[in-house]
Amino acid sequence: MKRFTLILLAALVALPLGAQKTKPKQDMIVFTPQWTAQAQFAGYYVAQELGFYEEEGLKVSITHPNATQSAENRVRSNLSQVTTLQLAQAVQFAANGLPMVNILQTSMNNGMVVISRRGKNPMQQQGGKVGIWAGGFTQLLESVAQQAQLNFEWIRAASMVNLYIAGAVDAIVAMSYNEFFQIRQAGFNVPESCVYRLSGHGYNIQEDGLYVSLDYYEKHKEQALKFARASRRGWDYTAAHPEEALDIVMRYVVKNHIATNRILQHLMLEEILSLQLDPDTHEREYRIREDMLQQANEIMMQGGLIQRYVTLEELIR
Repeated sequence: MKRFTLILLAALVALPLGAQKTKPKQDMIVFTPQWTAQAQFAGYYVAQELGFYEEEGLKVSITHPNATQSAENRVRSNLSQVTTLQLAQAVQFAANGLPMVNILQTSMNNGMVVISRRGKNPMQQQGGKVGIWAGGFTQLLESVAQQAQLNFEWIRAASMVNLYIAGAVDAIVAMSYNEFFQIRQAGFNVPESCVYRLSGHGYNIQEDGLYVSLDYYEKHKEQALKFARASRRGWDYTAAHPEEALDIVMRYVVKNHIATNRILQHLMLEEILSLQLDPDTHEREYRIREDMLQQANEIMMQGGLIQRYVTLEELIR
């Protein structure tokens, strides 16, 4: 009996490590959000730090864009597999021959605003100089302004806040969760009469969603859906534990040398989580609303940014 036990132990030791304890194979995914590290992407940081991606068998690298390499360019060149896009961006890409597949929709509302520097309704400043991001994201607003014949002179720059503070423009395009708070932190008391919110004027069209290229989706559907599932867990956890999520966000902010502060990131996270609630059900639904997609198509078609309508079936497979 003793001799049999020794033989059995020797056999177990001789087994390969994988035969003793099998670990799931990890698939590498590079995720590049459309902007630098901030609370706008809290759910993904949480999913990474709490091991949600790893539990799905994924090895994820979160790589932010920089001045020479945008998120869009990284996806086009296959340096990144997953990115975030606003719904209007995805529609324009698909209509113009770059099909993208939505694997998770996080935003249910539009957070874009136009803020006047001249103490008036910004949409009554025809021909005014309006600061706008050099990196895009403004397809919807540009179409709205064109249809209203506002004849804005778009001033493209990396930082809208600096243009606003210096008084170099008549108004700026901003996000309700970002530049709007930065302006207030800089000491400007902006009355609501000087703020034009797209969501409050019939243009409440969803923004951020997770996207992969159609080619990647067709070849790696399982990995894409695993990434989406873990990301959704990350956002659900963030909504339930905002302070813990904010701690994680601040670590990413410091790591990426972003000039910000915890108060601003706290305000941003609150606003982002609010924008994720469906305006009708007030629930976090993680879906593209077909009525908002239809409206995005109509506005961009009228604005000449697309030549055909993009269907829901093109964006979700």
